[in-house]
Amino acid sequence: MKLLHVINSLNFGGAEKLLVDSLPLYMKEGIDTTVLVLNNTSSPFLERLYKNGVKVILINKPKNIYNPWLVIKLLPIIKKFDIVHVHLFPALYWVSLASLFLKNKPKLVLTEHNTQNRRRNHILFKFSDKLIYKNFEKIIVISEGTKVSLKQHLGHSFQNIITVNNGIDLEIIKKANPYDKKDLGLPEDSKIIIQISSFTAQKDQKTLIKAIAQLPDKFHLLLVGDGPLKNDSIILSKSLQIENRVHFLGYRSDVPQLIKTADICILSSHYEGFGLAIVEGMAAKKPCLGSNVPGLSEIIKNSGILFPAGDIFELKNNILKLSRDNNYYNTIAEKCFIKSNDYAIETMTNNYIRIYNNL
Repeated sequence: MKLLHVINSLNFGGAEKLLVDSLPLYMKEGIDTTVLVLNNTSSPFLERLYKNGVKVILINKPKNIYNPWLVIKLLPIIKKFDIVHVHLFPALYWVSLASLFLKNKPKLVLTEHNTQNRRRNHILFKFSDKLIYKNFEKIIVISEGTKVSLKQHLGHSFQNIITVNNGIDLEIIKKANPYDKKDLGLPEDSKIIIQISSFTAQKDQKTLIKAIAQLPDKFHLLLVGDGPLKNDSIILSKSLQIENRVHFLGYRSDVPQLIKTADICILSSHYEGFGLAIVEGMAAKKPCLGSNVPGLSEIIKNSGILFPAGDIFELKNNILKLSRDNNYYNTIAEKCFIKSNDYAIETMTNNYIRIYNNL
């Protein structure tokens, strides 16, 4: 079996990390695996693939992933593979359209990684999405919330949508050692909150920053990631006069160690397909808080703590309760740790391999 994964880029993000973590496992199972990246910008994730011996195809200049000419570039590549597994827009459009020009088509698989996107707000895209998605043999969704949302968008005539939960390398998280707080420039008595996410409107770091401003000075916030709205968050922390307590760490290769150092893990998204960073927090045996939105709520319910999206005061109060009640803190942390075992990356890849074999 020759398997090709296609993705827009390998910049910081949940879908990108998931792919980078799982590709070596497909290779370990004897599957001839290649990844094709539309945007060839260098990144730590790309370097990891090279280091792990994964075959990589880079076909485009940076920031040109929306050029329809990519359909032509993809034609001679995808026809060489048995299965082409696509992630994210616009890669899914270009692969779907390219397949229309092939006599001997590969089997197409798509993973839908989120519960919302801007295309779903436009009537024309609603129509074009139905045409594009029909070319995929299997459409994988990463949570039941994602499935419900996608079926509402495409219509219930699509019977090839199945759920495969995301997974993480649990052992990497569990074996990671925490830093001394002083190594991060933090006071020894500080309470550390961490959120790992790109800086986009979806992730809503602003709600979290505003909640930190309502907390005592010993609470410090680590924000890991980058993105177009990072500067807005920096400006907000300065305007609230908490710039000494909000730490912008950018891309990091030591996320497991940072999570182990933190006291509480949070994901404050307005919408979320799954929430890999929260599962990592759970595996580190930290109490995890997340906004009560489809996808993310599935992961957190009956283990961590849910709060209404955008609710600064509810978020603040939940953080205070965890910090003041050790028994409550330990109970939530233990529940999160137990729940994390449901999301091993080996389980996820085995489910995908069964799908590939069936195709």
